[in-house]
Amino acid sequence: MENVGTYFARLRSLVALELQAEQQSYRASLEARGATLSGSIREPSCRYPIRLGNTSYNALGQLCIDISYEVGDDEVELDFEPGKPATLFYLAGDNLHELPHQCYVERVGDGWMSLSLPSKAAAQSIADSAARHLTGVQLGIDNTSFRVMTEALHEAERKEDERFVGLRSVLLGLTPPAFRSLPQLSFPWLNHTQQAAIQRTVEAQQLSIVHGPPGTGKTTTLVEAIVETLQREPQVLVCAPSNAAVDWISEQLMRRGIHVLRVGNPLRMSDEMLDCSFERRYSAHPDYHELWNIRKQLREPKGLGAAARQKLQSRQTELEIKITADLFAQASVVSCTLIGAAYRIMERRHFSTLFIDEAAQALEPACWAAILKADRVVMSGDHQQLPPTVKSLEAAKGSTSNSSSEIAFGLADTLMQKLVARWPQAVSLLTVQYRMHRDIMAFPSRWFYGGRLQAAPEAADRCISPLDTPLMWLDTSARSGAEPAEKRNRAGSISNADEARLVIHTLRDYIEMVSPQRIESERVDFGIITPYRGQARLLRRLLKMQHYFRKLKRHITVGTVDGFQGQERDVIVISLVRANAEGQIGFLRDLRRMNVAITRARMKLIIVGNAETLSRHRFYRELIEHIKEHGEFIEIKPDTDEKA
Repeated sequence: MENVGTYFARLRSLVALELQAEQQSYRASLEARGATLSGSIREPSCRYPIRLGNTSYNALGQLCIDISYEVGDDEVELDFEPGKPATLFYLAGDNLHELPHQCYVERVGDGWMSLSLPSKAAAQSIADSAARHLTGVQLGIDNTSFRVMTEALHEAERKEDERFVGLRSVLLGLTPPAFRSLPQLSFPWLNHTQQAAIQRTVEAQQLSIVHGPPGTGKTTTLVEAIVETLQREPQVLVCAPSNAAVDWISEQLMRRGIHVLRVGNPLRMSDEMLDCSFERRYSAHPDYHELWNIRKQLREPKGLGAAARQKLQSRQTELEIKITADLFAQASVVSCTLIGAAYRIMERRHFSTLFIDEAAQALEPACWAAILKADRVVMSGDHQQLPPTVKSLEAAKGSTSNSSSEIAFGLADTLMQKLVARWPQAVSLLTVQYRMHRDIMAFPSRWFYGGRLQAAPEAADRCISPLDTPLMWLDTSARSGAEPAEKRNRAGSISNADEARLVIHTLRDYIEMVSPQRIESERVDFGIITPYRGQARLLRRLLKMQHYFRKLKRHITVGTVDGFQGQERDVIVISLVRANAEGQIGFLRDLRRMNVAITRARMKLIIVGNAETLSRHRFYRELIEHIKEHGEFIEIKPDTDEKA
């Protein structure tokens, strides 16, 4: 194992590579648009042209402006999300110009979004520019996250607090984790592996890991572990890599009656969490009215002498400190993103225990921002599902200038993944799953989890119809001609129109078999999953074109694998897209994607794909054999009637 200094220096170099890739990608996209901007742009991270609408103020008093844009039948998935940075631009001559205003996405709708602006002057500047030029909007770069990660890594390397040094030694693999012996806890409403995981969590002195495969009740277990920890500690810190994940675990804790203080940007919180946000509770504090009046007086330039102003400023500071202290003192759980743990109001906050949910999707440098505030860490997640997104291939794989270290790693290697390998004694695997039919579960259990998963009795034989099989593969090999069916668009995403039509045709046939009336009355839900955005766009367009699906659209969701992580549906249809003579399957080689896709299904899994192309890979070959044994394998002939 490399020494502490070398380890953190390596992580910092990986963060720098990722930032560099972000900046290069952003500049390249601007330059490409400047060279080719002639028509409209409807890309995941860009809209052009846009129309300016009304201005208003949000709940935080920030000025916002509405913008709208055309929406086509082939509308793409948006990368714009509340809280993300955005930049406005316009074309003058042959040059593309950015407006010098850092905006943030406030809300996003169908054909419109609202942006929060830094000032009234920025709003006027944007309006003046839009009056002279066609204007567009593009996602910007959030440099804050990279700065926070870099600073956290420096502090983690230098910090010499005795407790932290002991924790750091365990997390870097230098010292094994220690456990104390406690009386056996009892949770009759949980299964034996969930109970064992909570017992191990409470006994851990530095590190505990809850490994929760799909459908095994990971969130339920983590919530109980937090509740049990609060019997021994007054307050804990709960983090996750994304705002959505933080909101989810926070909501579950609130339902248990736990007092949660949600720290972070309210624009990126769910509506359910706003009442628990630091800002909302701050403004609801009994002393806030006095503070508001003082701030109002201080904004008035006239009528205040120096002594009076100084007295008001002193009282303002006193109230700000008191309100903040009261809010943190009242909370049993403080929740935020990993990056949010570095917010100013979190300075000098310390917690005995840090819980990191979805730790297998978290960049390691972001984890250290939260770890700095704790004496021990409990991680929860599944490293056999999707990893964090890393844009730089060099950063993902760990190709840095100082890569001569004893153990090579990249940003795609998460801290949880490393710790599972280093300290198996700290890992509690949940093995009873409550989601899938046993035949759907069996293959991912064998491939990813050593065959250790078992279906709970209530899920094991659950199916749509007793005459139906839970597994089906529709093989499109016989339909492939000399030319590959897959097509790559300008953005690099792949689609397969022939397969998309077959998916829609299959979905309609299956709905007819079940009956639309039963689907409505029993609320049967469907998910169509594909690895490629281009295919997802095509599938949505085909669904919109068919009047048949209009009454059922609330029962059907179409999305990419990434968009479906953490979700489940009664029926899942997977479109694998790839069909070529060379057997090229792209990132379908990342088998964690297929693990996510397969394990979304409760009762029925239908896979549509070219078996000839895919079966050159051992995983897909064995999956096909499993489906042939436990379900249906159907060869789709070239003359199959399709009216989709």
